[in-house]
Amino acid sequence: MKNYLKHHEWHIIEEGFDPRVHRISESLFSLGNGRMGQRANFEEHYSGEMHQGSYVAGVYYPDKTRVGWWKNGYPEYFAKVLNAPSWIGIHIAFGKQTLDLAKCKVTGFKRVLDMKQGLLHRVFTATFPDGKKVRVDARRFCSMADGEVGAIRYAITPLNFSGTATITLPVDADVVNKDSNYDEKFWNEVANEAKSGLAIVTAETKKTFFHVTTGMTYAVHTGGKRSKPASVKATKKEKYADNVITVKLGKEQETVVYKYAVVLSSENHAKPKMMAAAKKKLAAASAKGFEKLFAEHAAVWAHKWEECDITIEGDIAAQQGIRFNIFQLTQTYTGEDERLNIGPKGFTGEKYGGSTYWDTEAYCLPFYLGTADQSVARNLLVYRYKHLKRAIENARKLGFTEGAALYPMVTMNGEECHNEWEITFEEIHRNGAIAYAIFDYIRYTGDETYLSDHGLEVLIGISRFWSQRVNWSADKQKYVMLGVTGPNEYENNVNNNWYTNTIAAWTLDYTRYALDYVRKADESKFAKIIAKAKLTDAEPARWKDIIDKMYYPVDKGRGVFLQQDGFLDKELLTVHDLRPQDRPLNQKWSWDRILRSCFIKQADVLQGLYFFEERFDKETIKRNFDFYEPMTVHESSLSPCVHVILACKIGYEEKAYEMYLRTARLDLDDYNNDTEDGCHITSMAGTWVSVIKGFGGMTIHHGQLHFAPHLPKQWNGYSFRLEFRGRVIKVRVTKQGADVILESGEPLTVVVHGREVALRTIR
Repeated sequence: MKNYLKHHEWHIIEEGFDPRVHRISESLFSLGNGRMGQRANFEEHYSGEMHQGSYVAGVYYPDKTRVGWWKNGYPEYFAKVLNAPSWIGIHIAFGKQTLDLAKCKVTGFKRVLDMKQGLLHRVFTATFPDGKKVRVDARRFCSMADGEVGAIRYAITPLNFSGTATITLPVDADVVNKDSNYDEKFWNEVANEAKSGLAIVTAETKKTFFHVTTGMTYAVHTGGKRSKPASVKATKKEKYADNVITVKLGKEQETVVYKYAVVLSSENHAKPKMMAAAKKKLAAASAKGFEKLFAEHAAVWAHKWEECDITIEGDIAAQQGIRFNIFQLTQTYTGEDERLNIGPKGFTGEKYGGSTYWDTEAYCLPFYLGTADQSVARNLLVYRYKHLKRAIENARKLGFTEGAALYPMVTMNGEECHNEWEITFEEIHRNGAIAYAIFDYIRYTGDETYLSDHGLEVLIGISRFWSQRVNWSADKQKYVMLGVTGPNEYENNVNNNWYTNTIAAWTLDYTRYALDYVRKADESKFAKIIAKAKLTDAEPARWKDIIDKMYYPVDKGRGVFLQQDGFLDKELLTVHDLRPQDRPLNQKWSWDRILRSCFIKQADVLQGLYFFEERFDKETIKRNFDFYEPMTVHESSLSPCVHVILACKIGYEEKAYEMYLRTARLDLDDYNNDTEDGCHITSMAGTWVSVIKGFGGMTIHHGQLHFAPHLPKQWNGYSFRLEFRGRVIKVRVTKQGADVILESGEPLTVVVHGREVALRTIR
């Protein structure tokens, strides 16, 4: 765990430049706007260790899967989010001396991410080898008001000399992914233009043929007024264009370079018109200028924070943590485009391929349900509905028939593109998470029409998969599920994973309910769905038999559900038995040793208790929590938030607070020693849920909101806001108690600590 950042309610602050943590900071200080984003790379040239990364939503490359043991059904490719053309460069040189923080003496370094306004601000003083000193003040943002625009204000002041600076302002599409095999590059040039005041490149991805047009223009101001460079040279080469300007700098006089950029994708523009559209947008951005662009951008952020902020009083570390999580989620996915989803690293890195995982349905959906119009969450479900045909194809490749659907573990377009056998083929619980998301959406919004519009078709396909995936055990006289991997990926190829069996049977039951509901609600739509799916009466009858006869491993002596068959054959140690040098296990132990151990990467049985907590009494949850939590190393970012919620439910206040800090500050404090690869965007939604459903005790029963708030002793108070069925509800918890206020919408009755409370807006 690292603690080099200053605690602040609204800012992430790094004081002093330490190259050893620079890649971590590149992740933490990343910017995005739902359409594009980049790691917090320096504008000036940097020759030290770094991970350059610019990304464009929806643009990917299908890298050929290379294995020597190819099996039927194995994914043909691993999808990679692409390191996209970079626009942020502002390279400074004085004669033969380049401004490079790896080679200059750096003092007064401060990097600040202003989360309230979405601004990255950096200041420092650099001393060159010959003694020249310059002060730099750099600010940049990716516009939330226009997702195709970014801007930089880069101010440079000579402190002990006057002279001429050479400033290179590039657009660079000659980039490479960090995870590229043999430094293979994935972009070809389509068009390239450079002239005074303009550099623009259109590049095309290999294989997928996405076009991205990246352009820049600029302005120079000296003494607060626009000035002309002493000279301008426009140059270009393959996949690259720039302007090289020379500027006379006066001692202690600030010169500001404004750089305006646009990034257009063929997902949103006709390819033949992209260069022209980019030039037009560049001209408009330049005409507005940095301050006006920033004001529009900051106004969007102000509105976003009104919708989704959580306040925590008396604990700055906790407050900073939750706002950082909300900030990254909000700038990653805006919900405006149903073709897009939420990559586990967002715009902060390339690990995991930048694709869609089950994280969206299991963790992210509740955040968007509670903080945005319900159309945003609906778009996340529609994304999966539109991939149903591909899910059926994925299942068919593995030998499933008759419309059985297996949604991919990892995808960009509905095809499976994950290349680890034990996850691709065995971690099938993801199918259940997608079914659960349909239920969760309808439970929260009351939008039962989604079943007839889209949901029932998806549920039928998933249920057919479960029906074919189980088999009858003559020995147990039960249906069993063999050869799976549960959420806990430190167990592979196990039989009868409790969570997987549980969510499979639940899906079958919910699908039967959905069939009955749609039949009664809309006979015409029901008939069309049944005809399209070719569903027979025998199928729901088989589902009922599986529901009634599913096998669940249990330890009757301890009164706990067993993670899977044979779990008790392991040596049951606890995390306290591990040496500090053993952690994290996935970086220190062999895979063989991990698989033979009892240690749990993330909540598994507890994941099921969280999803279906209304089925279990408090004592059952407590027994299972007490058994499994001491063995859990939380080396998945998805683990701590589930433990917060359950710990709150059973009254473990200290454990809840400990796990809250772990989920809220997972990246900020680099708990798992992997933040340099990018932030854990999807698990950040779990941090929000840990406050709302954990400390706030929010649940929904029979369409009614329930709250059971409690206040951690480390806090003086906290508050959050929820959108719920056309209403806006504010919950504030202090040492004096809890207040639930209806800020807008029709009157509503909620339940607070078991007591019904009628809410009306104050006129």
